[in-house]
Amino acid sequence: MNLHLKIWRQESPYKKGQLSAYSVTDLSPDMSFLEMLDVLNEDLIKRNEEPVAFESDCREGICGTCGVMVNGQPHGPELGTATCQLHLRSFKDGDTLVIEPWRARMFPVVKDLIVDRSAFDRIISAGGYTSAKTGRHVDANGILIPKETAEAAMDAAACIGCGACVAACPNASASLFTAAKITQMALLPQGQVERVLRGARMVEQMDVELSGGCTNVGECYAACPKEISLEHIAKMKREYFLSFREAPREAVAHEGE
Repeated sequence: MNLHLKIWRQESPYKKGQLSAYSVTDLSPDMSFLEMLDVLNEDLIKRNEEPVAFESDCREGICGTCGVMVNGQPHGPELGTATCQLHLRSFKDGDTLVIEPWRARMFPVVKDLIVDRSAFDRIISAGGYTSAKTGRHVDANGILIPKETAEAAMDAAACIGCGACVAACPNASASLFTAAKITQMALLPQGQVERVLRGARMVEQMDVELSGGCTNVGECYAACPKEISLEHIAKMKREYFLSFREAPREAVAHEGE
């Protein structure tokens, strides 16, 4: 099969970018989307042209670094699928594909299709951790957790931090990502130590990173390759208000230390 590509090319964060047209031929429908980009880059290198910069690592839908916009859709047309899991059989012979990086202020373009996702790292650093005592390792089964709670926490922890939720949201909100990280910690006993302050710290850091507000459009869920539930956003809001209700007591408790 043959495809026509319009790919965003941008040399650096400080230079203007533009869509450049390419054609790739003799492709197999069983090729992955990223393999198609590899074929294009091999051809560009043979012609002494600059290859297209894009990011990938696991190519198994686990790391989330591969995310790009395909015809205006984060990760492409297949639901519950990361870009690296997308195959050319999802398109028709002769199709034109417009390939762009995430479009959000919190994800500045580094080069071509690569964006800087370090805003997510800073949101995690603000509260997405739990204290642990040093010394002898605690047995994994030492704290009994109900099956329903464990499964709910795992559902939230499935978020791979790809940023599709931000790219899809008309407000460029990071609410689904932040909510998933807050929820997975709030549900488990190990996450209770910092729970009182975690919600406020992570939500406030999200705002610092120029995230828009959530208006319940639901595009984030539709674009998420792991289909993270919108229910986690409601949980995040409860945790946020919990922080304001309980934080003063927490501060008083530690006043004499």
